[in-house]
Amino acid sequence: MTAPRSTYRLQLNASFDFEAASRLAPYLRDLGISHAYCSPYLQAARGSTHGYDIVDYRRVSQEIGGERGRLAFLQALREGGLGQVLDIVPNHMAIGKQNAWWWDTLENGAASRYAPYFDIEWNAPEERLRNKIVLPLLGDHYGLVLEAGELKLERSGAAFLVRYHDYAFPLSPESIAGLLADAAQTCSSDALAFLADALSRLPAPAVSDWSSRIARHRDKEVIRELLVRLLDTHSQLSIAIDAVVAKINADIDRLDTLLSQQNYRLSRWRTAERELVYRRFFDINTLVGMRVEDEHVFEDMHALIFEWLHSGDLDGVRVDHPDGLRDPAQYFDRLRREAPQAWIVAEKILEPGENLPLSWRIAGSTGYDFLNLAGGLLVDPRGEAPLNELYRDFTGEPVDFSAVAREKRNLILREVLGSDLNRLTALFLQICEDHREHRDYTRHEIHEAIREIIACFSVYRTYIRAEWGVVNPSDREYVTQAIEESSRNRPDLEQRLFDFINAVLVLECRGALEGEFVMRFQQVTAAAMAKGIEDTAFYTYARLISLNEVGGDPSRFGTSLDDFHRWCADTQENYPCTLLATSTHDTKRSEDVRARISLLSEIPSEWAAAVRQWSRDNGNYRTGNWPDRKAEYLLYQTLVGAWPISKDRLLAYMKKAAREAKEHTSWISPDESYEEALEKFINSILDDADFRASLESFLNPLIHPARVNSLSLVLLKLTAPGIPDIYQGTELWDFSLVDPDNRRAVDYELRARLLGELDRLCPDQILIRAEEGLPKLWLIRQALRTRNSRPQTFGADSTYQPLWASGSGANHIIAFARGDDVIVVAPRLQMSINDWNGTVLEIPEGEWRNQLSGDLVHSGKQEIATLLAHFPVALLTRESAA
Repeated sequence: MTAPRSTYRLQLNASFDFEAASRLAPYLRDLGISHAYCSPYLQAARGSTHGYDIVDYRRVSQEIGGERGRLAFLQALREGGLGQVLDIVPNHMAIGKQNAWWWDTLENGAASRYAPYFDIEWNAPEERLRNKIVLPLLGDHYGLVLEAGELKLERSGAAFLVRYHDYAFPLSPESIAGLLADAAQTCSSDALAFLADALSRLPAPAVSDWSSRIARHRDKEVIRELLVRLLDTHSQLSIAIDAVVAKINADIDRLDTLLSQQNYRLSRWRTAERELVYRRFFDINTLVGMRVEDEHVFEDMHALIFEWLHSGDLDGVRVDHPDGLRDPAQYFDRLRREAPQAWIVAEKILEPGENLPLSWRIAGSTGYDFLNLAGGLLVDPRGEAPLNELYRDFTGEPVDFSAVAREKRNLILREVLGSDLNRLTALFLQICEDHREHRDYTRHEIHEAIREIIACFSVYRTYIRAEWGVVNPSDREYVTQAIEESSRNRPDLEQRLFDFINAVLVLECRGALEGEFVMRFQQVTAAAMAKGIEDTAFYTYARLISLNEVGGDPSRFGTSLDDFHRWCADTQENYPCTLLATSTHDTKRSEDVRARISLLSEIPSEWAAAVRQWSRDNGNYRTGNWPDRKAEYLLYQTLVGAWPISKDRLLAYMKKAAREAKEHTSWISPDESYEEALEKFINSILDDADFRASLESFLNPLIHPARVNSLSLVLLKLTAPGIPDIYQGTELWDFSLVDPDNRRAVDYELRARLLGELDRLCPDQILIRAEEGLPKLWLIRQALRTRNSRPQTFGADSTYQPLWASGSGANHIIAFARGDDVIVVAPRLQMSINDWNGTVLEIPEGEWRNQLSGDLVHSGKQEIATLLAHFPVALLTRESAA
């Protein structure tokens, strides 16, 4: 495996396409980056801004330049000496007409050659849903939409569609047969009658019969081509068919009958909460889960990716959301088998204390574990008690995050993932029927027990492999923990039911249905965790929002030096090529926003006084009790972290935060009154000159320590074991919030100009221009140059050695050695220390050069104040041995 030395994440879209990205190659080279790390660029849905809604795995996105643009981008990277890593999406696809696989499945149902590609429950428990794909896209009840004339049959050449506003759906060949037969009778066309009969006789192959599926597809296309030719040469047939179409549209009953013959069931959008028959990406109805566990599907989805890996166009891939896959270990085995030299990392969200599964043959994760661990170093644990008191007093909310997490997972399972939970319930009900000692458990009891167990899961999912009978000790522990907690929470349900579910989940009770339940259960727990924690609880629990980050646990108030060093040593030993991140396209706040907010843990008294004063001063801007105190508290922290911020950006963020919280408003049921009150409050305080002055007066003492926090965090990322990633634009100060705010256009002309100026500036001049972000840019360039010039020091065979300062400020210094020729020194918790008087660090034998200040450093005990005199952090490289 050839791992990158560093990566730079690029978010490609129609506004920042291959041509624009190509122009960055010289800049990335000069910055010291080794690999461009691209967002997905296979063909996505029209208008996609992110690329995760793929509709065609066999083409490059036309919106960003297509194959020609990709090749030009590749050439620009090669000329700059850069490699490339690509984000790939195996878990789901976007539905719609652009997706030929999905379109064919809608048209032909379970008989489609592509039906096995999608995770669809064709044998639904309810008869009315069997062999139907529920499409929850209607704005109202189906019957009302039909009566309103919003559903229409259309013909375009030989193709027949059902149209609903911007949506279109194909007709099944069998239903077209009836339509053509009516037209043939009208115009006495034997040829048309023959084609109608041929369509009605298309075979309905078994699920596993690939050859019959392909034969049906071939026959259907032949018939369609004959129909095209017939209509081209006999205009009267088109007139007859259009007359039939018009009659059907004029007769609601006939149109209803035609729609009932389709392989899909058009439904009101809210039916997705309970009756969806396909697995989604979380709660997004337009993203359907893929059955990548089928090797045929796997090969079809990855053919282009493997072609690029084999040719050297790509050096590695980042795998999006592997927790959604049925069997991630199997997936990574196949990926590694096809690309043995590729650098593979997975977007695995590791909870504190959780490790990557040993069965995954990958280089590591995408860095959220590092992000939270390193960020925790900047949080002062002494601030926890006073911030708890402030949060309780100001908001009236509890500080126990575990209770909030359980509550929000339950909420998501009730209101968002109801369809997924219902599928599990139906499956386990069948299992109980096969075990007479458990057959009398009701659907309701089973439903409640499964929901509570999922709500009590402490990790995204387990990785039990039912087909192989594999249960790792850690997986068994996670299941047992969830079962024990859920049974305590629900004493109204029998313990025997929890025990039976436990036996099934840890494979003590095995069978075909039991195995299916286990594998599907694991996929649902991942969705419940993501939606319940990241997309709900993190917006409702606001004690210190710098801790509310993907993969983080807001109840863990800070990271000890011991824990950080232990993680780094373990990573060097086990995953030395894992990715390290501090900002990503998915983070709730940028690294610089979090670094500033974390300072509040060092000044809880000052913060409490400011919050209470602001709330009193802004009381006149409230509308009754709105906004609620929790939203107000979130708002003040956001202002501290992101100021200065435009009114439009702040309004958009707070509206999204309020809807994600799902307490007073939501995406599903927006409350205009609440949102108007929130908007009025924000507009009013931003227009209040006295409030702005008070906010800036509070912020002024935080600006410098916040910048030092950011520099410490970035230096750790650039030098700790692993591969550092720079998210686009964050090489300067970046105060972005959650997407889409963090996907705004980046001013690369500015960055290239500033980078070009660095060689003409000394460290003192760089620090004078701190407002422009030059210290951060300088740090990144110098650290990357150090990595590039010492690949062995930062490689898989290197070492990591903690270094310990001594003196009164020892706990405020993070220091370590990489190999025998690099030393890193970074301060933390600066606001709670007056000076470095007497704090020293033992420097190993030899002479060392500080790559950030230019200072020569001798061995022996060195004062921290001296090491950090000319730049806030230090990166020492050995110049000579003793």
